[in-house]
Amino acid sequence: MPIAEIETWLGRLAIHEDDGAITQLHWNGTARQEETPLLKEACAQVSAYMDGKLKKFDLPLAPKGGELHQGVFRAMLAIPYGETRTYGDLARELNTYGQPVGQACGANPIPIIIPCHRILSADGLGGFSGAGGTETKIALLKMEGGYPFLL
Repeated sequence: MPIAEIETWLGRLAIHEDDGAITQLHWNGTARQEETPLLKEACAQVSAYMDGKLKKFDLPLAPKGGELHQGVFRAMLAIPYGETRTYGDLARELNTYGQPVGQACGANPIPIIIPCHRILSADGLGGFSGAGGTETKIALLKMEGGYPFLL
């Protein structure tokens, strides 16, 4: 599986490709680097996003997960840059409950690109499974202007 790494203001990120699609993004890369055209494009888009120059990713994605997870991932991808939704909003949209939506968000294998940081609890931030936890979530939301009372 090809992997590329990129240095960002959030730290080193590793992006994985499998069968022509991005399958994972995680912190603290493995020092394994393989450049493919897709990984070069993914790194360029992540860099542009982190610099505030890209509002929407345009990459083929193949996150692992069952039917509910896939529905949650699609719903997260539909949230525009700078906007947020709650776990309950997604649960209503998907005709399920908040807890399974939260579990799917926590299992998101491609954070940032699939913007789980845009999902909030009914009364606050909720969690974030990426490195740095809610501090990283806050930083991403501030960058996007998506959580005004944090600005």
